[in-house]
Amino acid sequence: MKDRMTPLERAKAIARGEMADRLPCNPNVANGVARVYGCKISEFNSNARLIAAAQVASYRRFGYDGVRIFTDLFPWAEAMGAKINFPVDNTADLAAPALGDLSDINRLEAADPYKDGRLPVHIEAMKYLIEELGDEVPCAGGIVGPFTNAFFLLGIERMSKLFFTNPEVIHRACEVSLETCIRYAQAIIDVGLTPTISEPMSSCTIVGPRHFREFGEPYIKKLVHYITNQGNPVTMHICGKTEKIWEDIVAMGIAGFSVDNVVDLQKCKEQVGDRVKILGHVDPSAVMYAGTPADVRAAVIKCVQQAWDSPKGYVIMSGCSLPVETPFTNIEAMMETAREIGYPIDPEKLDKMLR
Repeated sequence: MKDRMTPLERAKAIARGEMADRLPCNPNVANGVARVYGCKISEFNSNARLIAAAQVASYRRFGYDGVRIFTDLFPWAEAMGAKINFPVDNTADLAAPALGDLSDINRLEAADPYKDGRLPVHIEAMKYLIEELGDEVPCAGGIVGPFTNAFFLLGIERMSKLFFTNPEVIHRACEVSLETCIRYAQAIIDVGLTPTISEPMSSCTIVGPRHFREFGEPYIKKLVHYITNQGNPVTMHICGKTEKIWEDIVAMGIAGFSVDNVVDLQKCKEQVGDRVKILGHVDPSAVMYAGTPADVRAAVIKCVQQAWDSPKGYVIMSGCSLPVETPFTNIEAMMETAREIGYPIDPEKLDKMLR
């Protein structure tokens, strides 16, 4: 089956309540785009054209509904002094936080997105991306939010202890991270893309709601408000369990909420779907990576059954970034199932598709 609309045409039609060919669908291929393009992930780190070219190649192959410049969680912390491991052909990881000695906290400075670390490379990649695809598919620039970035500045284990022993240091790290995020968000907007926020460390699986509300929420909220005040809608992703902070997240004024596969999608729709578009949440590991195309098809149908009628809209999506080695056949199965389901949604057709 082939799409009869571009992603931008589809999004506009659905927003206006008009006919469309299918629901928006985004498998979140992430660094798996390297496998599509035929390059090593490490080559992304210093080559803006390659980042963009790989994203374009993956979009052209699968035809999903959004492309984003985002390689890993650490460019912002790296630009502020953190040390990063760069495997030859896998996603980057944190080697050491920016601060070895907490007494240096007041020396911490916000990054300049046009000068520091890999941030200029990503901004340049955004220019190539929007030039190539801006007329047909929504293009975004990803940001790791200020709370999560603070973990990478202070150290993940150490920050968890600082909640109790030195909260002032956490607030300072969040403040400087927020300034970095705001500068980067403005750079994204200036290029013509839409900022999206990833806040994995805000997960209730990692941080309790009380600490999230004390240390994370105030700074994330300021970032959301900055972006929305520039006239841009914000989509946010948080990994893991998030039920206890749904109301907090939605109250920030985000337009889209991407949820992990461990969340009850129908419950999410029922509780906050009247205020935010919901994106999710096919299991990226057990289904997309380790399952069969038939497993993918069944999972997509079940997600659509649970959330297609969400009042503010629904997007078929993986619950998080796909593993790098996710089979192409499974990504294709996700897209093909979305095309088979079509739009408007017929609940009886969904039931028959599962039989």
